[in-house]
Amino acid sequence: MQSDRLSRKAPLAISYLFVPGNRSERFSKACEAGPDAIILDLEDAVHPDSKAAARDAIQAWQEKTPSVACERYIRLNSVSSSLFRQDLSWLSDMRYPERCSGIFLPKAECPETLARAVERLLEWQPTLAIVAIIETAKGLQQVESIAAIAGVARLAFGSLDFSLDINCSQVPEAFLFARNRIVLASRTADLPSPIDGVTPAISDLAVVAQDSQYARSLGFGAKLCIHPGQLATVQSAFLPDSRQLAWADRVMRAVATGSHAVQVDGEMVDLPLIEHAQRLLDVASQHAPVARADAC
Repeated sequence: MQSDRLSRKAPLAISYLFVPGNRSERFSKACEAGPDAIILDLEDAVHPDSKAAARDAIQAWQEKTPSVACERYIRLNSVSSSLFRQDLSWLSDMRYPERCSGIFLPKAECPETLARAVERLLEWQPTLAIVAIIETAKGLQQVESIAAIAGVARLAFGSLDFSLDINCSQVPEAFLFARNRIVLASRTADLPSPIDGVTPAISDLAVVAQDSQYARSLGFGAKLCIHPGQLATVQSAFLPDSRQLAWADRVMRAVATGSHAVQVDGEMVDLPLIEHAQRLLDVASQHAPVARADAC
């Protein structure tokens, strides 16, 4: 049976754009750039001396902005910090909590501590989609337990912080084990495909595309972005291209007679590939445009 956490929001967001919480002039512009979701950041992007001002800026914008064209998330500070307690107190005073689509919780490590934080947040806003960010070795060691926490809606990989924590290079092979484990933990807990970390390259969209396609090949379903210029490339990489959709259409036409074993393009197609074809068509139908350009 499909988890109700999977069906909370449809379609699932693919592109999440970070916006520093103390840069209120960027909030509406970020929404207009076309992400599936923005993340108003209170953590790494905000200096400790500017946390209070960032909270005030986010609260003011939330109250004066009843609707936007994307989902709205807030990344709070680490649950183990005193700043998180301040964040909770601040949230309790915020008007219109329903305007907040969800919360990103950074440096998720201790399942017990995280579960209490999730419970507090859902008391504030019961429909929140809470995303736990795995970005330390301790968090990765507990990822299965974190994914199983009631109220956690999705996992994300904080690759930059993870490389700092374990002192590894920021290269795909150094992150492979972590990415695989996060994907498997998500699937085991009936969560949606997880969100991959940021690509620091802002202007080199070829690198963004390569990183996105690689993450997609491992089972990720979305990506964190740090610049509006990355959005279209990320969105395209996680959606089926025209050739995949054409193949899927041929498969579904071939099985229209009810057979679960047919030949398509000279290859045998059985039930797992039929279900994969249907999944491609379903994903495409939920997003616009439904097809991306063929890869070169």
